[in-house]
Amino acid sequence: MRTEIRLTSDVHRSARVMQMEGMFDVAPSKQSVVTLDVDLPIGPENEPWQIGLIVGPSGSGKTSVAKALWPDEFNMYYDWRDRSILDDFPKGMPIGEIIELINSVGFSSPPSWVRPFHVLSTGEQFRVGVARALAEAIAADRTARGPGGAPPISEGTPKLVVLDEFTSVVDRTVAKVGSSAIGRTIRQHPELQLVAVTCHDDVEDWLQPDWVYSPASGVFTRRALQPRPPIALVVRRVHHSAWSLFRQHHYLDTNLNHAAVCFVAFWSGRPVCFSSWLSQPHGQIHNLRREHRTVVLPDFQGVGIGNAISAHLASMWRALGFRAMSTTSHPSMVRSRAKSTLWRMHRAPARTSGGGMMTRDKAMGRSIAIDRLTAGFEYVGPPMERARAKELFGG
Repeated sequence: MRTEIRLTSDVHRSARVMQMEGMFDVAPSKQSVVTLDVDLPIGPENEPWQIGLIVGPSGSGKTSVAKALWPDEFNMYYDWRDRSILDDFPKGMPIGEIIELINSVGFSSPPSWVRPFHVLSTGEQFRVGVARALAEAIAADRTARGPGGAPPISEGTPKLVVLDEFTSVVDRTVAKVGSSAIGRTIRQHPELQLVAVTCHDDVEDWLQPDWVYSPASGVFTRRALQPRPPIALVVRRVHHSAWSLFRQHHYLDTNLNHAAVCFVAFWSGRPVCFSSWLSQPHGQIHNLRREHRTVVLPDFQGVGIGNAISAHLASMWRALGFRAMSTTSHPSMVRSRAKSTLWRMHRAPARTSGGGMMTRDKAMGRSIAIDRLTAGFEYVGPPMERARAKELFGG
C-alpha cells in the first residue's frame, strides 16, 4: 500500500507573516505544501494482520496518513444522546452482544452502563467509544452481507476500525490498561482489524500491534506478539472504610458487611482493587471463608486484576488453614474461573425464575438469590508461603 500524500494550504501573507519571513529567512509563498511518501506493506498480498499502530509526535502527519489511506473508516466521533449508553449502540444488536463488547474493552461496571455518555469519566468515555466503534463495524458488516447470508467476513476482507488520538485523553497508566484490553478484544474477533493513531509510543507493548509505522521517520516495522508488560501489585489489609472508594462500582450491591476482612491492591501507589472476605458458618465444613466483595476501579478493568487478587487472597486463606469459596454472577469472572486450574466449580452457572426467591448452595451452606445467573467455586490452587500469609492477614 503505497501512496504520496500532499498536504496543501493557502498562505495569507499578512504583515505578521511577512515579518516572520524576514526574521527567519523563509521564502515567500502563496501556498504551504507538505509531501509524505507512504509505503505500508499491509495489503491483501502481504502478511495478514489484525492490529496496526501509527505513532509519532504532533505535526508528523500520522492523522493525515490515516485519513488518506482509510477515509471511510476514519471517523469515530458519534452523537451520544442524553440516555443510557446502551441505547446508543447499533439498533438491532442484541443486548448480550453489546454487554460482551463493553466488558471486553475493560468497561465492566454495570451501574455505569445506564448512565449517559457525558457523565462518564474520561477513561470510561474512551472505552465505551471504542466498544461502539467495534459494534458499528460489526453491524455494518452484517448489513453489507444482508439477510441470510454471504460467508462470514472472517473468510474475506476484515472490517477495519481506525481510531485517531488513541488514548490521548486518558492518564498514561489507564492508557496502557485500556490498550491491553482493546488489543485482546480485537484478537478475539478475527473479522475485525484495528489501526490506532497516537502520539504516545508507551502503548505499543500493551496494545501488541502486528506492525508499527512512524510517519516522522518513514520507518515501518513488523513485530511478533509478545506478553504484555507485568503489572506489579501490592496488596495490603485495610479498614472497611476503604470500601467507600469502590462501592459505587460494584455490579450488584453497595453494602459491605463490617465483619468482613478487607484488602486493597495498589499499583504504583494507586488503589486499584478492593476485596473483602467473610467467615462462613457451615454445618459440615469447618474453617470456611467466603469472598464477599471484589471490585476493580473502572480505569483498571480488563487486564485480569480482579481474578488475580481473588486467587491471591484465596491462597492466603488456604495457607492459614481455611477453605476459600466464592459465588459470582459476573460473566467474565465465571468464564475465567471455569477455565482456571486454581478454582473448582462446585455449582454450575444456573438461573431459576422466581423473583425474590432463594435457593440453597450446599457447598456454601447458605441461601443465595436465584433471580440471576450465578456459579459457585472453591479455590484449589496452591497456598502461599505461610509466613507471607500471616504477614498479609495481620496487616
